[in-house]
Amino acid sequence: QVQLEESGGGLVQTGGSLRLSCAASGRTFSSYGMGWFRQAPGKEREFVAAINWSGGSTTYANSVKGRFTISRDNAKNTVYLQMNSLQPEDTAVYYCAAQGHFTIAIMASVYDYWGQGTQVTVSS
Repeated sequence: QVQLEESGGGLVQTGGSLRLSCAASGRTFSSYGMGWFRQAPGKEREFVAAINWSGGSTTYANSVKGRFTISRDNAKNTVYLQMNSLQPEDTAVYYCAAQGHFTIAIMASVYDYWGQGTQVTVSS
């Protein structure tokens, strides 16, 4: 069982930066692949970024590639999402998630555990 709690969301102007954190409970955090997803009003939840258990492998949605960076600190049971050059279309609730089935995964259906989400709003 893993419990996840996101933080770091907020309101930022276009071109600004935010760093999201996702703190996980449980001693087996390092065995899970982690992912970030987002959901904008009226839209389906979409994949943003994912990272394998060690942090040695990452993958990104094309829409955020080159602007967002996912990382993790297994000693702190935390995964991060550094978001730079934010655009209004990045406005959404951001969720972190954990899965123990694959090295790395981009499909939301694979993930077993989800946080409650944190709001990111980018003003134009």
